Amino acid sequence: MRKRLSEEDLKEGILSSDRVILSRAITLIESSLSADRLTGDHIINQILAYTGKSLRIGITGVPGVGKSTFIESFGLTLCDMGHKVAVLAVDPSSQKSGGSILGDKTRMERLSNHKNAFIRPSPTGQSLGGVANKTRETLLLCEAAGFDIILIETVGVGQSEVTVKGMVDFFLLLMLAGAGDELQGIKKGIMEMADAVVINKADGENIIASKQAKIEYENALHLFPPSGSGWYPRVLTCSAVKNEGLMNIWEIILEFRNKTKESGYFDHKRQQQNIDWMHESIKNSLLANFFEDGVINKKLKELTQKVIEGLMTPQSAANQLLDFSSKSAK
Repeated sequence: MRKRLSEEDLKEGILSSDRVILSRAITLIESSLSADRLTGDHIINQILAYTGKSLRIGITGVPGVGKSTFIESFGLTLCDMGHKVAVLAVDPSSQKSGGSILGDKTRMERLSNHKNAFIRPSPTGQSLGGVANKTRETLLLCEAAGFDIILIETVGVGQSEVTVKGMVDFFLLLMLAGAGDELQGIKKGIMEMADAVVINKADGENIIASKQAKIEYENALHLFPPSGSGWYPRVLTCSAVKNEGLMNIWEIILEFRNKTKESGYFDHKRQQQNIDWMHESIKNSLLANFFEDGVINKKLKELTQKVIEGLMTPQSAANQLLDFSSKSAK
């Protein structure tokens, strides 16, 4: 049985970039045990002064886009430049499947073995909010451990993109060319969130199709209103397999950081993200406490049966439960 480390040991281990201790600290914040969570919260607060110095990059993409290959190639490029890279994930389906990044860690074998890289399997949780909060805390621990670039991958689809956008500085959307209608399979809302669209697999016979797709995406992005940052999304092509175009992507990300730093948008966005995180945490805690209340649960079962039997509308049942909760609290 492993010796339980003190909070001071955990803090010192994280700040000295000890990978084993970093992993143990992340396991603490992912734990459902209240004692572990309390220790994890203490650690987060103690290392907070050492966070915030990384560049946080969100990466999402359509199925089959080669996301794992891209992340490995891009991560290796950055590591070879001397950067320390951590790869995390937000996966709302992980509570059922275990999260596909577990497989990605195997597929990213070269990156996972690099001395400057750290890959953490996707955390599990009872809700997307729970998963997202653990990812945010893991991000802070990695920053305190000296990782200056955090790559956050969306494993699921839909809401996970919105969640990742809310915790990163730069949002990268990977797309494919030569797969029929280039604008199919991607929601307008996700396109609007992108700071850059990268068309992967731009090699071999796919080069011409990739150039055409680049034009189509540029035309589509011009129809969207400008973002609050004043930044207009760029469209690039790359081949992760051949390591082509990756430096161009990195230069665009640096240009974005420099411009938004100068305008003050970069820091303002991070401040707003922290406020949103606080509000989200409050809502999640209130919701969890509400449904964990035994008296509320008993009343909920009673009202649920009435809804099933058609004796009450769902809205009326919800209103009655909330009224009951309010009276019980007095």
